Amino acid sequence: MKEAKSVLLVMDLQAGIVKGNLQDSAALAPFQQAIQTARNSGVPVIFVRVAFRSNYPEVSEKNKIFSAISKRGGFTETDEATQIVPEVAPLPEEPIVVKRRFSAFSGSDLQEILRAKHIDKLVLAGISTSGVILSTVREAADKDFEMVVLSDACADSDVQVHDTLMQKVFPKQAEVMTVQQWQESLQSME
Repeated sequence: MKEAKSVLLVMDLQAGIVKGNLQDSAALAPFQQAIQTARNSGVPVIFVRVAFRSNYPEVSEKNKIFSAISKRGGFTETDEATQIVPEVAPLPEEPIVVKRRFSAFSGSDLQEILRAKHIDKLVLAGISTSGVILSTVREAADKDFEMVVLSDACADSDVQVHDTLMQKVFPKQAEVMTVQQWQESLQSME
């Protein structure tokens, strides 16, 4: 069996989400380590962010979370809250995918990019574990992607939910490892 071609997906590390889920910028260290590991190993990096058009045409009143955002305003494509934080800034050649829902695939062109690059293995990092990570794992599994979830490069405001997902839910569909373990696995393939 041939080695899967991987990509690191760095998801929702944008100002409005980082601020609400991480205590300080030091908590970004595992994300920075994952990005640097990918770049050093020749693994492409794709950044994913959630944002809406200014008049929210993609938000249904039936969607509890996103309709609340559309009522109070913000989280539009140009809003500061949707911009990737500078501590993990993409390089000019690294794509930034804009999604309209929790999953990195929903309302985005991510699948087209992955198909064009012949990617079949996703390495997932992001905020929040119970949001973008969970939704992306489920959808990617249905799309037959091989996956690694970087447990320490994911965060959630509810630590118990994070731990339950990492220990009981994700291992059924993905390999769960730390950034250090992933880095070592890449080095062992060189």
